[in-house]
Amino acid sequence: MTKADLVANISDKLGMEKADVQATIETFMQEVKESLENGDNVYLRGFGSFIIKTRAEKTGRNISKNTTIKIPAHNIPAFKPAKVFVEGVKTNVEVK
Repeated sequence: MTKADLVANISDKLGMEKADVQATIETFMQEVKESLENGDNVYLRGFGSFIIKTRAEKTGRNISKNTTIKIPAHNIPAFKPAKVFVEGVKTNVEVK
C-alpha cells in the first residue's frame, strides 16, 4: 500500500476530501519525524511506538581497499508494533 492508496482508503471510509486527508497524513508524518529528531519517542497505544535505537560503535571493512574502518556509534529510528498489532497480523495473514 502506498501513501496515495492510504489517502484514498481513508477518504472513502470517512467521506472526507482527499486533500484534507493528504494534509493530515503529511502533518502526522512530519510530527513523528520532528519528535524523533528532537530525541523524543512517539507512543501510539494499540498501534506501536516510533523509537530511537542506538547502534554501538563497530569495526567494518572497506572491501575495495582491503582496510578496516571504525563505524561510530549512531542513532536510528525504529518502529516497535504493539502486541495487539502483532497478534492481529499473526492470526490474519497467511504464511507464504
